[in-house]
Amino acid sequence: MLEGLLTGLQTALSVQNLLMVIGGCLIGTFIGMLPGLGPMSIIAIMIPVAISIGDPSAALILLAGVYYGAIFGGSTSSILLNAPGVAGTVASSFDGYPMARKGKAGKALTIAAISSFAGGSIGALLLLVFAPALSSVALLFHSAEYFALMVVGLSAIAAFAGTGQVAKALMMTLLGLIMATVGEGALFNLPRFTMGIMDLQSGFGFITLAMAMFALPEALFLVLKPKELGGSGDSEIKDLRISRSEAKSIAPVIGRQSIQGFFIGVLPGAGATIASFLGYAVERNIATKEEQEEFGKGSIKGLAAPETANNAACTGSFVPLLTLGIPGSGTTAILLGALLALNVTPGPRLMIDEPQIFWAVIMSMFIGNLVLLILNLPLIPYIAKVLSVPRNYLIPFILFFTLMGAYIGQNNATELLLLVVFGICATALKFADYPLAPLLIGFILGGMLEDNFSRSMQLYDGIAFIWERPMTLGLLVIAAILVILPSYRARRARARAEGVADGD
Repeated sequence: MLEGLLTGLQTALSVQNLLMVIGGCLIGTFIGMLPGLGPMSIIAIMIPVAISIGDPSAALILLAGVYYGAIFGGSTSSILLNAPGVAGTVASSFDGYPMARKGKAGKALTIAAISSFAGGSIGALLLLVFAPALSSVALLFHSAEYFALMVVGLSAIAAFAGTGQVAKALMMTLLGLIMATVGEGALFNLPRFTMGIMDLQSGFGFITLAMAMFALPEALFLVLKPKELGGSGDSEIKDLRISRSEAKSIAPVIGRQSIQGFFIGVLPGAGATIASFLGYAVERNIATKEEQEEFGKGSIKGLAAPETANNAACTGSFVPLLTLGIPGSGTTAILLGALLALNVTPGPRLMIDEPQIFWAVIMSMFIGNLVLLILNLPLIPYIAKVLSVPRNYLIPFILFFTLMGAYIGQNNATELLLLVVFGICATALKFADYPLAPLLIGFILGGMLEDNFSRSMQLYDGIAFIWERPMTLGLLVIAAILVILPSYRARRARARAEGVADGD
């Protein structure tokens, strides 16, 4: 292992590879800031460039830099414009955007940068230590376990519901699951619920739905409620430092979510999205009652948790890719294609046959995370100035990126019509005080849930897999606890309040 580390360090610190890390991080960061152009799109575009380099180590270092750079930069549009273009940064907008509206955009971006750096760095350290052992753990997860893991992800809805809104959150989650069924089914490759529209055969686009749920209602709210959603002035975006008490508050969150996010990222098919949602849910559920009330209104813990978890998960997703040759997410599937195009076969023998590639990628992650922190922290005052743009310019700006993001996501004009329809519906739901996040969670996890459930049903001839596989049963029990616990805590708090009232 020590020999491998030295080989990787020597390879990663070459002039060419250092330039690849810096270039990949820069490209990824700026692309991640644009809603609609996520890591999958830019990595697909960068593959011809990577292949032309010739050196597999340099090519993979460049693409890896673009990947975690895009996740790092994706939080910016979520925090400043409430326009998450990458699924992994949706949860960052829940508390990041309310902080920006309160005039704390600089502080929110600082917390996001530090949390991302810590999550990525701790994840890289864990990858260094556990990669060989975790490859065997990842093999234990089959379709049944992935189905149960999706259920655990859906059980996080309670974390996105305000007091007394669990029923509304459940309804929105079910709506999201229903929307995920549009298009070709998991069992039969036949279109369903498309109403004869060819453009719906592949289902609704995630980018379209994300823009419709968050960005478009924001632009409409700026028009309909201008007094409530005014932009911040220059004097309000200079507060970039976090106090010692705030640092002490988020430190344990960063520690917990770095570990949890990494291990979720290791599981093929889980990835940064589930890690960020579960990170947010876990931190809200274990917070004190006073801290729970802050979640969704600008909680620093609510921002630090998903930012740490999604970056740690990005690092973790390289474990199945490099050690098993199994893509852990859509983005790592594209990276797998790039590796095969470079005549590199990832799998258990990669560490033995081509150790310079395996260890160079891991060492480049440490360098890349440091580069991202150095690049982003000085730019925060300038990035945050987007909030000081006058409203009459900001509204067209949000609308432009919303429409562009939806169109680029599918390269289809029908998406623009869907965006407008969903955006108007989302605005009405927002006025009715329905939480929109559970709908997006249901939609994102719905496809994976159905695919894995269908495969499990076929393999075990029914639902017998639930009790035949102990790990599946254990995960479903955890999901049940996550749903029941908030209701139990609310009931206990109500009983305590009634007891105090009777005592008075």
